[in-house]
Amino acid sequence: MNTRPIQQALTLIAIALTFASGAADVASFTRLGDVFTSVMTGNIVLWGLAAARGSLTLFGHTAVSIAGYIAGVAGATWIAHGLRAVSPGQGQGQAAVPPEHVIRALLAELALLAGFTAGWMVCGASPAGWVQFCLLAALAAAMGVQSCAVRDMGLAEVSTTYLTGTLTGLVASLARPGQDTPHGLRRSGVLIGLAAGASLCGLLVAIAADLVPLLPLGALVFTLGLGWRSGWPRPGSGRAAASGPGIGGAGGGDGGGGADGTGG
Repeated sequence: MNTRPIQQALTLIAIALTFASGAADVASFTRLGDVFTSVMTGNIVLWGLAAARGSLTLFGHTAVSIAGYIAGVAGATWIAHGLRAVSPGQGQGQAAVPPEHVIRALLAELALLAGFTAGWMVCGASPAGWVQFCLLAALAAAMGVQSCAVRDMGLAEVSTTYLTGTLTGLVASLARPGQDTPHGLRRSGVLIGLAAGASLCGLLVAIAADLVPLLPLGALVFTLGLGWRSGWPRPGSGRAAASGPGIGGAGGGDGGGGADGTGG
């Protein structure tokens, strides 16, 4: 089986999802309390800073973001556990098809981003008070779901929400003279995607803030569209989902202990 198209699709999916997380972090940092929604290491640092300064506002925002992210990861894990219990045979099938729980997790993220988009537009891109906390929690939960889905998708050597390890792996591989750079294109692509999402979101915050949520939402729609075009089954279609090499492997994502598992 020719796996090149599968790997190319995976690379585009990784870039799109990292674009989404870059845009989400800029949106949250500029309009949702100066915190992140995907980089929990940064939030923990800000949490410590808030404690040192006695800033209840910053402490509260970081706490909500971290709690939202944890809820997203827990929810995606619950989806995976439930589907594996119903279909214990998952994991022995077509290499190009991810486990069904990955697709359902991405659909859950889509629902969260759609709700975030609606709330953002209703409040005129300037959320405050409890609305700000609700939108922050929803966006962080979406990023938590995404991280969990990517971990089981088979995206080798990259994450889409924490990229310190990806950068470390890329530089380390480039610094080894006379050796190949495994997954170099994918690693470079997600780093560029992160910067692109953050840059474009920053521009929209300045000139068209109402459109900001469309960046992560559009990136996720692109991801699902590309996946379905590549042969992903629609939830409830009855097609067996599988894990393995390519789009379906659960062991390739470094969120589960790969290069990025130690990154922040």
